[in-house]
Amino acid sequence: MSVASEPSAAAPATSPAKRSLPPVIRITDAAADQLREILAAAEPGTALRVGIENGGCAGMSYKMDFTTQIAPFDSVVEDKGVKVVVDTKAVLFLLGTEMDFKTDKVSSQFVFNNPNQTSSCGCGESVAITPVDTGAASGQG
Repeated sequence: MSVASEPSAAAPATSPAKRSLPPVIRITDAAADQLREILAAAEPGTALRVGIENGGCAGMSYKMDFTTQIAPFDSVVEDKGVKVVVDTKAVLFLLGTEMDFKTDKVSSQFVFNNPNQTSSCGCGESVAITPVDTGAASGQG
């Protein structure tokens, strides 16, 4: 005797809702204006690559280079007419960072307002950054 099975009336399993992570980098109008000006003189397809590197008295420093290459796990932010590529190894350290451009009486520079930065050295060239805990950020930690 064969018994036909009927579809189960049970509700399908759902995964817990995940909180969305903030953008890796937000670009202010001032930073976008400066980047557009700089990138206008570069070869077509050039973007700004942002990363971090070990060094300095506080342990790390921000690094910026021009690139035409995007690695498979890099994050690409296109906003306000500019493209910023965030290095794969830097994403968890830069998540939620605002990139700005400041000018005062004696200098002009890109500034990173990073919620993950825990301290900086006196000269401002070196920082300590704690990576984002993705488990806590996604509601799974």
